[in-house]
Amino acid sequence: MQLDSSSFSSIAADRRRALDLLLERHSPWPLEEPAPSAQELDLVFEAALRAPDHGQLQPWRFVVIRGDARVALGNVFAQAARLRDPLDDGERFRGKAMAAPVLIAICARVTAPHKVPESEQVLAVGAAAMNMLNALHLLGYGGFWATGANSHDRHVQQALGLLPADRLLGFLYVGTPKEATRAPDRHAPPSFVREWTGEQVARDIADADAAR
Repeated sequence: MQLDSSSFSSIAADRRRALDLLLERHSPWPLEEPAPSAQELDLVFEAALRAPDHGQLQPWRFVVIRGDARVALGNVFAQAARLRDPLDDGERFRGKAMAAPVLIAICARVTAPHKVPESEQVLAVGAAAMNMLNALHLLGYGGFWATGANSHDRHVQQALGLLPADRLLGFLYVGTPKEATRAPDRHAPPSFVREWTGEQVARDIADADAAR
């Protein structure tokens, strides 16, 4: 089916509106109910699986914690804190498990040794997490990616049922922003972007060849 010019214009406008929405994405805090429905979470995970995946290794693993399971996770966080430091009562970590209606543990199941470097496998999971944050934003929810001591704690990883080789890359806190917030001011792209033309390299190679 061929599209006429008005249909192309409509599609282009829809895509620009979607991009404008993405440019408003930020990490609101705190988060509360309502949380995404099961169907909406399915869409979020579908977006995650669209991330680049060199070697088709599918290194991403996700663990969803919600409802009363957050209380159990809070106990795990508190115990892990006490194991790290006997003088820490762990209570401040217990509260982290209740800071949003849904938590999603972001995990990388690294295949090693493999021709695809471990760093690329971990980056694929990071890309999946960013897709999830973008999807949550487009659905009208907030997402906050947190790391910290619990992300590197073997006790927490074991409690979540991760394998020894798995890497816990943090938790996505998911819910509805408690109050309206705006994205923080960002620097303009030129602050971080430059174009490489290769001209200087070409001159250097020519000079080196001439000096032989």
